[in-house]
Amino acid sequence: MAKPRMDLSAFIGKLLEEQDGDVLREGIRVLSQALMEAEVSGVIGAERHERSGDRTTYRNGYRTRTWDTRVGTIELQIPKVRSGAYFPSLLQPRRRIEHALLAVVQEAYVHGVSTRKVDDLMKALGLDGVSKSEVSRICGELDPLVEAFRTRSLAGEHPYVWVDATYHKVWVDGRVLSQATVVAVGVTAEGERQVLGVDVGPSEDRAFWTAFLRSLVKRGLRGVRLVISDAHEGLKAAIATVLTGATWQRCRVHFMRNLLATVSQGAREAVAAIVRTVFAQPDHATAMAQLKKVADGLRTRFGRAAALLEEAAEDVLAYRLFPSEHQRQLHSTNVLERLNKEIKRRSNVVGIFPSAQSTLRLVGAVLLEQDDEWAVADRRYFSAESMKQLTAPALPPSTQELLAAIG
Repeated sequence: MAKPRMDLSAFIGKLLEEQDGDVLREGIRVLSQALMEAEVSGVIGAERHERSGDRTTYRNGYRTRTWDTRVGTIELQIPKVRSGAYFPSLLQPRRRIEHALLAVVQEAYVHGVSTRKVDDLMKALGLDGVSKSEVSRICGELDPLVEAFRTRSLAGEHPYVWVDATYHKVWVDGRVLSQATVVAVGVTAEGERQVLGVDVGPSEDRAFWTAFLRSLVKRGLRGVRLVISDAHEGLKAAIATVLTGATWQRCRVHFMRNLLATVSQGAREAVAAIVRTVFAQPDHATAMAQLKKVADGLRTRFGRAAALLEEAAEDVLAYRLFPSEHQRQLHSTNVLERLNKEIKRRSNVVGIFPSAQSTLRLVGAVLLEQDDEWAVADRRYFSAESMKQLTAPALPPSTQELLAAIG
């Protein structure tokens, strides 16, 4: 009998185009066939047509066997061998396909499909009788993975750290409340991004932020040189308390929103253009000088904006004290804004979470997925060479000017 066709790429293409039970059954058949081929190669000691000194026997065609699964009857082509015997492990009492079905439900949940919709999806695939409690149990198997990710040790130094919060509606004691989901992302001394931590709490107050940052330090967070965040008073106080010695950068994007909110709608575009001249300066010193000029110019007509600009001067320009190659990414929390947008895209499908734990499960799984993508990416967030500037001794101004003149 000819070798059964196992075109994985064709199946994946079909899976993306169709949404019916036949697709899932075909997927189980294709993956099961691939598993059996791999197993029989191990039994024989050689791949198909491979010359190997470890070979013990040869393939001898296939035998057909039907397999009754929860998604219907599947016809398998079980490989035969000339001597000895082979029986697929997936047909043993502890069937691997059950784990595959659990993975389908988990993956659907992580990708933003609510518990009720997962239940409907399973029924559409022929899995009648899967209750919402069963789906929740299956999804709960993600918890150990998320918890291991959240509590893992943080190795090495993380000179740059971004922190931010987003909110989700959660059932708490019979009421729907807004719960804060806080996330921290860092860059290692080698320039690689990492998700450092995530937590869910009742409010974004100082106590919650302090506990969150202390948990990061306890897990090994060290070497923090700059923390980038919004100007939330509780967060600012927590950073000063826990991450002593680190500079704080106020998110420039959020600052501009706050500043423009103090002027009339018609004047906002002009005021924004004037304030942006501060950030266009080549270095910290000239930016501070320009900021003072801009504040003086705004004072007569826009006193509140001028006062806010002067008050935030050191915090909004802190990023200019760090390597120029890094400054574009350091002046705002954009890296977290993009991450929060992805979290919201997944969580909006759920709507109201049944518990804080379910919120943490989904958000943690999304962050785990993102952290894995960053880990295997070919491109660093900052080059390893530029990161060395953070540990290089600073040259005196006279030497810097001399080198600039020579250059």
